[in-house]
Amino acid sequence: MFMDFEKEYLKKLRTPEMAVAVVKSGDWVDYTSSLGKPVLLDEALAKRRDELFDVKIRGNLLDGPIHVAECDESKEHFIYHSWHCSSYERKLCDKGLCYYIPMVFHNNAAYYEFFLDVNVVMVSVAPMDKHGYFNFSVNTGVAAPITRMADIVIVEVNENMPVVHGGYDESIHISEVDFIVEGEHAPFEYHKKIKPTSVDRQISKHILPYLVDGATLQLGIGSMPNALGELIAESDLKDLGMHTELCSDAFLSLYKSGKLTNKRKKIDRGKGVFGCAIGSRELFDWLDDNHGIAAYPLEYVNRPSVIAQIDDMVSINSCVAVDIYGQVAAESTGVRQISGTGGQLDFLIGASASKGGKAFICMSSTYKDKDGRKHSRIVPRFNGDIITSPRSQVYFLATEYGVINLEGRSTWERAEALVSVAHPDFRDRLIKVAEEQKIWRNSNKR
Repeated sequence: MFMDFEKEYLKKLRTPEMAVAVVKSGDWVDYTSSLGKPVLLDEALAKRRDELFDVKIRGNLLDGPIHVAECDESKEHFIYHSWHCSSYERKLCDKGLCYYIPMVFHNNAAYYEFFLDVNVVMVSVAPMDKHGYFNFSVNTGVAAPITRMADIVIVEVNENMPVVHGGYDESIHISEVDFIVEGEHAPFEYHKKIKPTSVDRQISKHILPYLVDGATLQLGIGSMPNALGELIAESDLKDLGMHTELCSDAFLSLYKSGKLTNKRKKIDRGKGVFGCAIGSRELFDWLDDNHGIAAYPLEYVNRPSVIAQIDDMVSINSCVAVDIYGQVAAESTGVRQISGTGGQLDFLIGASASKGGKAFICMSSTYKDKDGRKHSRIVPRFNGDIITSPRSQVYFLATEYGVINLEGRSTWERAEALVSVAHPDFRDRLIKVAEEQKIWRNSNKR
């Protein structure tokens, strides 16, 4: 039977205040991810604070403000959670207003399908098309599996959302929606491009020789990937591909230079694949209605068995610190949560299994604390830091002093290699500790 989409739309249309009336004390509410944050619904739900108790909200990589978190320092009414902290959510964690959910991204859909309750999902979408579909846009990586499991689905139509083509699950039909909310939205506060540092450029120069024509890239977000994108744009490399959980301005740079064609990919040929996107206005304009792009759920993008099918897959991620055993801490400093596990482990495993594939973890060799004192990012051993990637899965590691390969290496070989890319000011100390920990050979180079 033919559905009159416009009539159905008006039937389900609600004000934000009317829509959030379905939320009950004790409910689990999901805000999904990034630009999917339901701005108007969040404001309306926060206004119900005094009449609700123990309402638990999940989100991921959301910019602020999140009103339900900020309006209730007691956490008696609203309790906010994130499974990958943005810089804003990190500040909420510091204030005790956000709890982190450990999660490996390729299992995102399975967590919701088998283990998590979603009483109400609230998600921002692009305006409905003539066929009755609302596009999840740059939130495609996570939105559909969550809405599918929710008891009640509320979509907030955001007129600023880019429409992104997808492999599957990039949209939701009006027949699957319970309520629709409209309203005026401010333009997105687009993230400015992060300028690469001299250290970022040096690390990128070390990685560049490992790349080949036709390689497919996964790049994290930040100044180092942007530096690598700039170097590749100036190189002789050609016909590169994109298969990445997070699409950033680094890929836009590659596209504008003519390097990103996706022609040689064995799967999704001709398509740049991604799950979520964070970046500049220009990046979102590029993704909008682009048939050379395909957004997929993270259950596909980050699945190691999918990544392994892509020849010459190169994964490039960053970390906070590594110990001389090769363990990687990429999401916390001590016990302070600063980001999340995300897809680092997914791509370490997948790229390592790819024919010709390589997985890089990158970091500057040192950092300065708030008092200006310099510290090594390569440490003797961790003390409370949360391990993101186990030593058994770490492949290439790069600093401004070079690139090392830890695959299959023994403890003394790892110690020697890590000391070689540490800052010279800390190498003697690291050697001494390695000797004390009995993972340093007398014949090792100093």
